[in-house]
Amino acid sequence: MVTHTINTPTYTLYPSPRNEHRIIFEFQVFVPHPYAIIYLPDYNFKGKATLFSAHRVADGKSGHLVTCELAEDLARFERLFEPD
Repeated sequence: MVTHTINTPTYTLYPSPRNEHRIIFEFQVFVPHPYAIIYLPDYNFKGKATLFSAHRVADGKSGHLVTCELAEDLARFERLFEPD
């Protein structure tokens, strides 16, 4: 399966093959932990969400970009996420 790169002015994104949706949602957070394991179903979001491996253009940092359809889901992720 070929994964297409998505280029935005802010990020170069690599979609997770586990994403059910191929959309970059409005509410986003960059997680600067490239080796963190993020499994979105564990967060029990009410709306849709997507996960991308990301390279931030501004400073060259690698990590993940979590995008959510609902602001409350993003707040939940930020509250519960604990990098190892």
